[in-house]
Amino acid sequence: MTQILNASSSTNDLTVIIDTGCANLSSVRFAFERLNANVIVSADFDVIRSAARVVLPGVGTAGAAMDALKQKNLIELIKSLTQPVMGVCLGMQMLASLSNEHGGRSEQDITCLGLVPTDIGDLDSKGLPLPHMGWNQIEVSDHPLFVGIENGSYVYFVHSYRAPISEYTLASSTYGESFSAAIGKGNFFGVQFHPEKSAKVGAKILQNFLQMGLNMRTSQ
Repeated sequence: MTQILNASSSTNDLTVIIDTGCANLSSVRFAFERLNANVIVSADFDVIRSAARVVLPGVGTAGAAMDALKQKNLIELIKSLTQPVMGVCLGMQMLASLSNEHGGRSEQDITCLGLVPTDIGDLDSKGLPLPHMGWNQIEVSDHPLFVGIENGSYVYFVHSYRAPISEYTLASSTYGESFSAAIGKGNFFGVQFHPEKSAKVGAKILQNFLQMGLNMRTSQ
C-alpha cells in the first residue's frame, strides 16, 4: 500500500497518511484527493518527517493497531513529529495514554502513544445499540480544525469506545453519554468520527487540516 514519493511530488505541501495497514486507507486518501491535495500513503520515515501534515488512520482494535505500529517501528517516529498530526477514528484513540480495547489479547489495558493524556474506555450508550453507528451532531471548540463548522453539525460515527470529556476535548457529541468527538494537545489531535464519510462538513474539516499544515510551513 505504501506509495513511493516521486520527483513530481512536492514535500512543501505534502499530506502523508501513515501506512498502518488498516482497511480505511483508500477512503481517507480519496477524500483528500477530492480536495486536490498532494497526498500519499507511506510508512517511509523520511517521507513522513518531511510532510507538511500527517494522518494516523485506524480501524479494528487498539491492541492490534498498536501492534501494527510496533512492527513497523513507527511509534517513536510518530511521537517525534512536530507538524500537525490528525488521528481518525481509532487513530484518534491511539493518541491517548491507555485503552481498554484489547480485543481479547489480554486483560490488561493497551498502552497507546501517550500524546494526549486521556484514557479510552467503553462508550456508555445507556442501552442504545452499539456500536454507535451513523450520523450524530457535534459541539465544537474554536480549534483551527473546526473553523467554519457550526455547533449541531452532523458527522458520521462508527465506534464502541470513546475518550471522556476532559480538558483535551476539542469537540463533543452525545450517544447515551457525552463523549469527546475530538481531542488534542499541541500539534497532535484526532477525531472520533469519519470525516471522509461526513459529506460537506467532513470535507471542510479536512480542508481546515490542510490549511493548518500550510500555515505552519509558511510561519517557519
